[in-house]
Amino acid sequence: MITSLLNLFYPKVCAGCDSLLLSSENVICTVCRHSVPLTNHHLVAENEAFKKFYGKIPVEFVATFLYFHKKGIVQQMIHNLKYKGNEEIGETIGNWFAAELNALPNAISADMIIPVPLHPKRLHQRGYNQVTAFGNALSKTLSITYNEKLLVRNVYSKTQTKKNLLGRTDFGSQSIFDVQFTDADHGKHFLLVDDVLTTGSTLEACGRALLKIPNAKISIACIAMSHS
Repeated sequence: MITSLLNLFYPKVCAGCDSLLLSSENVICTVCRHSVPLTNHHLVAENEAFKKFYGKIPVEFVATFLYFHKKGIVQQMIHNLKYKGNEEIGETIGNWFAAELNALPNAISADMIIPVPLHPKRLHQRGYNQVTAFGNALSKTLSITYNEKLLVRNVYSKTQTKKNLLGRTDFGSQSIFDVQFTDADHGKHFLLVDDVLTTGSTLEACGRALLKIPNAKISIACIAMSHS
């Protein structure tokens, strides 16, 4: 009864196109679910996302789930996730992606899922890390521990969406990220998760930090990949 009244005064709309959701739909309408551009990276070992890290950091596996196009459905969803507090988007896509990963003949053998962290100041401003719901959804379905304490962000910087390409590629020379690990973390395989893969510089910097852990291995999974 209460839910019906809330839906009457605050109807749920699709995170991708803002159309009213049917009672059988959740977060993303059926039309958008069938329209979003899937990358299928998880089906190709050396895919285009994997190749972004050639000669930069060693990676075991890299996959993004959707293509991010300007003014497209995925951009709208990421915007609603990142700036409108709609964390259900991350959970929905995480569950969808996890089901695809779980169906692979060789399941991901990571020991721990690590989100790209926000600086404490940014976290306080936004109130949440936009990657958390996505990472937790992967964690539950894939039965991999989720750890948001291991990797920390030391430097507060402006949002990446407002930087040009040159501004986005300066991470490697800075100690923006660091790790707080113990002997128990040695030799672990870490699955880094983020929202959008653009140049790969942020994830590269995170990977370099994690590789300070003796015998660590790195894999990467993102909601989307920027695509022209």
